[in-house]
Amino acid sequence: MATERTFSILKPDATRRNLTGAINAKIEAAGLRIVAQKRIHMTTQQAETFYGVHRERGFFRDLVTFMTSGPVVVQVLEGENAIAKYREVMGATNPANAAPGTIRKEFAESIEANSAHGSDSAENAAIEIAYFFAGCEIVG
Repeated sequence: MATERTFSILKPDATRRNLTGAINAKIEAAGLRIVAQKRIHMTTQQAETFYGVHRERGFFRDLVTFMTSGPVVVQVLEGENAIAKYREVMGATNPANAAPGTIRKEFAESIEANSAHGSDSAENAAIEIAYFFAGCEIVG
């Protein structure tokens, strides 16, 4: 098993309800370490660029509006098979399909306001981490 890094966003619905500590406790209980973290209010330009892969999809504008509706917590997580492990801890995108005990099952309000984002591949993790963090901000 390889130690790797993944990217996480605790979304506006989670920060609005003061769930960052509860969500981070689940992340850490799964054996992942938070090696970089900051609370930001994403601009429209940041959200449009970050989610640019979805630009042609019908939900793009609503996604950008939601992600800029309040503060988010962006994080770099590190651990054995961090990408797969974090995706497992998050649960299915649709909270109705998420397994019990997962972030989305316990905390999501809807399929859009599902409390957390996580990278889906090593390549995307590297891109997403670099989008929000300088190397000197990541302390392993």
